[in-house]
Amino acid sequence: MLLIDNIYDYIIHLDMRSMASSLFLGSTCAKTLCFPRCMVLQEPKLVVKVKSSETTECSVMFNTNSRRDFLGLTLGISGMFIGPLVAKAAGLPPEDKPKLCDDICEKELENVPMVTTESGLQYKDIKVGQGPSPPPGYQVAANYVAMVPSGQIFDSSLEKGQVYIFRVGSDQVIKGLDEGMLSMKVGGKRRLYIPGPLAFPKGLTSAPGRPRVAASSPVIFDVSLEYVPGLELEDEE
Repeated sequence: MLLIDNIYDYIIHLDMRSMASSLFLGSTCAKTLCFPRCMVLQEPKLVVKVKSSETTECSVMFNTNSRRDFLGLTLGISGMFIGPLVAKAAGLPPEDKPKLCDDICEKELENVPMVTTESGLQYKDIKVGQGPSPPPGYQVAANYVAMVPSGQIFDSSLEKGQVYIFRVGSDQVIKGLDEGMLSMKVGGKRRLYIPGPLAFPKGLTSAPGRPRVAASSPVIFDVSLEYVPGLELEDEE
């Protein structure tokens, strides 16, 4: 602690280069940070200097009488950085998530005919693959984006950054996904409209950024069949 004329002077230097632009209200010093209760200029005073590559340097004076006030302020400032990260983790506001079918794809899909199977499964081919179809019992490597009917994503291999490998036709996944993958060809993309009886019989609980899936409720899967490991080995032989 530095004692200057019986006044405690604290200086905090913050590098604001990575701070979200939503933290700034304007270009003037008085409106730069959201501290409406810190407008009184009294001694002893706390001087907070903020530097930004996009804004001018400014100082905001705070009335403080103890080290406890200082620590409280630093915790408050650190919350400015942590808050946006927590909101993002909670899915508030909705963040852009990777998809197998973008906006252009969605428009084109409106003109693709719907196929309905005997089980009630419906699907539209986003892209018809040129490779082989997986025989029942073979492993497949696929990407998927799973949504509730409103379009909210509740699971995605794209977000996890790796393909999902499972044995098709072996009840390792929900019935609708199993059936929909069996008739696909390697390299193809398909949107599956899975009815409740072929979806999740026990449902799925909600989580931060993920909607709840009610038991036996309809869901939508966008899937892409990347490759079938067993078939590739047979072709090489």
